[in-house]
Amino acid sequence: MADITIWHNPRCSKSRLSLALLTEQGIKPTEVRYLETPPSRPEIERVLELLGIAPIDLMRRGETTFKELQLSSDSTDEQLLEAMASHPILIERPVVFTNEKAVVGRPPENVLELLSH
Repeated sequence: MADITIWHNPRCSKSRLSLALLTEQGIKPTEVRYLETPPSRPEIERVLELLGIAPIDLMRRGETTFKELQLSSDSTDEQLLEAMASHPILIERPVVFTNEKAVVGRPPENVLELLSH
């Protein structure tokens, strides 16, 4: 089984449920509390590549910070990447990934896709 990492926020129910699902499967993922230890821009870019999505699709658009930074779906990828790197609260959670694949744990059952290789 490939090493699994979770960008985790223990205050988020979806993040807690995703972590619990992995644990129930006997998986002990590397837990990165991304609000305390934010991912770098290259790490965010790598996860986006693994997810196969655009930066806007990894953003929590309902966050106050999103509005305060005057971000929108018209913002450039460059602006969105910089915003996520500077304000990790904007990153959708949880993100669970291996070296080959990533999923967003919304719904939490998505994390089980990583185990089906």
